[in-house]
Amino acid sequence: MNPARMSNPALAVPGAMPALLALAKAAEHPAISPTLQDLLNLRASQINGCSVCVELHARDLKKAGETDERIFSVAAWRDTPYYTEAERAALALTEAATRLSDRPDPVPDDIWAEAARHYDEAALSALTLAIASINVWNRINVTTRQRAGTDW
Repeated sequence: MNPARMSNPALAVPGAMPALLALAKAAEHPAISPTLQDLLNLRASQINGCSVCVELHARDLKKAGETDERIFSVAAWRDTPYYTEAERAALALTEAATRLSDRPDPVPDDIWAEAARHYDEAALSALTLAIASINVWNRINVTTRQRAGTDW
């Protein structure tokens, strides 16, 4: 395991941490529960290989009382019975918006339509911002090799 390349830029650049936290706060919406938010954060972080965020959001889910089945199987959510239709739609949107370069139409209409079936425009806006937010954190942490277990 390689050491971190540098201290976390969100802590090193003045104003960066408050801005990132403000983005996450702005993405809060009553239709997006903290549990759903952590499931989405966990899934995007798994895709991006961000050990810091995988550990953090798995722990947050556990502290919130989530079952081991839901935490451990989020990477295979399509093949498990543990998620609601609305959660599945949000997870599909998260995967599509995280893997933008994996297909010609990164967020296909069917994925968007399924999410829109469960969430109104305000909630979809919040989901989109929340997905963008976790992807920012993942990119910062992965680029600078921040590691799980690091105490900042």
